[in-house]
Amino acid sequence: MKELNPLLHSQLRLAVMSILMSVEETDFVYLKEKTESTPGNLSVQLDKLSSAGYIIVENGLCGKCPRTVCSITEYGRRAFEDYVETLKLYLHLLI
Repeated sequence: MKELNPLLHSQLRLAVMSILMSVEETDFVYLKEKTESTPGNLSVQLDKLSSAGYIIVENGLCGKCPRTVCSITEYGRRAFEDYVETLKLYLHLLI
């Protein structure tokens, strides 16, 4: 049987990807609130997803305040969809 993608199998990374699948982009604060993660842990997980090419992380300013915005790449979207299809196989929910 096909293996689940270990990069997406992490609870926090899966939560981030799930959120990004439903929005065009979102900021770090929103992701932190929705995932109930610490800033440090979220930063590490975003770096892993970004390094894999699954998301784009852009750092900038909103006025004088730093702002980090994340969006999913097409490669990340396909990886997430493949993960979900593989999970369905594990659950025997072939549609």
